[in-house]
Amino acid sequence: MEETSNVLFSIGPLEVSGSVVTMWILILVVTLFSILATRNMKDVPGKLQNVAELVVGGLRNYFTGTLGKELCDKYFPIFGTFFIFIIVSNYSGLLPGAGHFRVFHVPTANLSVTAGLAIIAFFTTHIIGIREKGFGKYLLSVLGSMTIPLFFLAIIEQFVRPFSLALRLYGNLYGEEMVTENLYKIFPVGVPLVMQILSILFCLIQVLVFTMLLSIYVKEAAEDE
Repeated sequence: MEETSNVLFSIGPLEVSGSVVTMWILILVVTLFSILATRNMKDVPGKLQNVAELVVGGLRNYFTGTLGKELCDKYFPIFGTFFIFIIVSNYSGLLPGAGHFRVFHVPTANLSVTAGLAIIAFFTTHIIGIREKGFGKYLLSVLGSMTIPLFFLAIIEQFVRPFSLALRLYGNLYGEEMVTENLYKIFPVGVPLVMQILSILFCLIQVLVFTMLLSIYVKEAAEDE
């Protein structure tokens, strides 16, 4: 019932939900901001360029702490994109008119979106590992010299890691949205405002957990034993 109510319109056989529309809008806003902030770079930055430089500088320092400088220099655009997309999606739930039963929906509170992030994270981890070590050496580092049962456990672990990130992100964001909606129905004044304030910290924690664990997985895949 809820899934049907989330469908806003269809493009042929494809049903477009509120989560997809919200995601398109967020991508458009971030893209426009990036273009406006970088189209006329100056030595003395304006307001938009200054904000962009602060964001990029802060993210580079954050990922350098887990990836190391060399890996961060090579693959920062990937991790920066993960971080920006997830945090903007998380915070979209604070906008007026956002929620499970309204027009706009938090993309990261949708399992399809977080599953997509998991698939990208999975291929990101292994492609970087192969690029850094070579296919044969990377395969040996993942599987090593192990018995058949441990071999299958190692294979399962590689699939479980990214999808556990996706399920954690989805479960926490979906649960937070549902709690806020229900509290709004019971206590329409006061309590929902407190939840919105707590959500600012909660949404930041979720993106930090997701990106930090992903960068740790990539670091393990890329570094020599």
